[in-house]
Amino acid sequence: MVKTANSPLGQILVDDSGRTLYLFKADTGKTSTCNGSCTRAWPPQTTTGKPHNSGVTASMVGTSTRSDHSTQVTYHGHPLYYFAKDTKPGETNGQGLNEFGALWYVVSPSGNAVTTAASASASPSTGSASGGGGY
Repeated sequence: MVKTANSPLGQILVDDSGRTLYLFKADTGKTSTCNGSCTRAWPPQTTTGKPHNSGVTASMVGTSTRSDHSTQVTYHGHPLYYFAKDTKPGETNGQGLNEFGALWYVVSPSGNAVTTAASASASPSTGSASGGGGY
């Protein structure tokens, strides 16, 4: 599942349980370059069928085949990942990290990297995010 949620970073992509999805700037097109130890820190969002979506541009949701032959969910041509240190829905602890050779960013509904940083005191439950939409 790929859907949108409000966050301190604005509207971002999340999965059906509200876990934040990220893109990796080292990826080229739909090909993932995060393998091996990288996937322990940044697990790919995988699927066994066509990914479901809600509140996003359906034509931007797709898949690519990883080197281990699993099927990774993509959005606007970017493979999607989780951050292992995001333990609760809405957390964005991986935002802007430079790991495994490139930067990691949350993804906007337009399919682009959100490159801003959230304030240290902001959290999804504070209501600091503004704008319409939501889950």
